[in-house]
Amino acid sequence: MAFSSSGLNAAVNGLVAAGTFISFHTADPGTTGASEVSGSGYARQSSTFGAATNGVRVGSQVSTTIPAATSITHWGLQSAATAGTFLYGGTLPSAESFGQAGTYAFTPTLSATN
Repeated sequence: MAFSSSGLNAAVNGLVAAGTFISFHTADPGTTGASEVSGSGYARQSSTFGAATNGVRVGSQVSTTIPAATSITHWGLQSAATAGTFLYGGTLPSAESFGQAGTYAFTPTLSATN
């Protein structure tokens, strides 16, 4: 059996209802949010998500500071700006390495599939 479009929308709507804070990770965060970036200037950023369509919700672009000597490969959805609950993780379109501190801009997309 497969989810209907309404069922897929309910899944991504539930995620957004639980949290809108975007985190960045130096490795696959798994199901716990492991390997989150930390250090000078880094902070989770809140995204505003558009309406669900066929199990997809696109968020507003977020930007955050990534500390020097850091490579990021994944992103996550969290329930709070600090601490909280890890809800979802995904791979970035491409890994990014920061020799010096810099700003990373990202537009999150949540998707539920059958």
